[in-house]
Amino acid sequence: MEKRNCPMKFSNRIWELDSLRGLAILLMVMFHLIFDLNAFYQIPIPYEQGPIYYVGKAAAVLFIFVAGVSCTLSRNNVKRGIKLVLWGMVITLVTSIVVPGSNIIFGILHFLGVSILLYPLFKKLNPMSMLLLGTIIILSGTLLDHISMSNNWLAPLGLVAKSFFSLDYYPLIPWFGLFLYGVAGGQMLYREKKSLFHFRPKRSLLSTLGQHSLFIYLIHQPVILLFLYLFF
Repeated sequence: MEKRNCPMKFSNRIWELDSLRGLAILLMVMFHLIFDLNAFYQIPIPYEQGPIYYVGKAAAVLFIFVAGVSCTLSRNNVKRGIKLVLWGMVITLVTSIVVPGSNIIFGILHFLGVSILLYPLFKKLNPMSMLLLGTIIILSGTLLDHISMSNNWLAPLGLVAKSFFSLDYYPLIPWFGLFLYGVAGGQMLYREKKSLFHFRPKRSLLSTLGQHSLFIYLIHQPVILLFLYLFF
């Protein structure tokens, strides 16, 4: 009976993970709406610090952590990783044309794609080792802040020149550490590869958004800009 209440395609999905992705989507849209109002309509709502800044970072943290958890559940991580890397490259190309000089270099999609492709190298570690390695990677990020390169060839690792700029930037160091936290969480909490809860909500906006998170990510900025153009 339960399966009849949800589409066949999504019947075996873990709804709480989809809901967390959906929450990340809402936070991301909120942050980018404020960003666009600043960038295109000169409305001085602070977004580089304070509550709005943390809204954006909370979205990224949720995306990355849930991606790590999901790797322990998925059987097609290579396909997922390649798909995200390719979409990341498309976004880099589009932003280099639309906003030259402020294009996206190794943004969240690049990061997630590469992290998922790296997952097989670490999946045999036990959760405690995963957490320890993740912590080391996160702490290493503070060291890279004091290193300045002459070029940006190592930008995916977090090593960049002082002049480096990207509208969206999530280097492997320190963010891969958070991804490994998610992997450890998946190993500990989802060993049976099923929901932690004994019920499934019939309808959930967050879960629905989470099931289509990549599509929403790809279209949300054009939709926001069109909305502002028409109604603001």
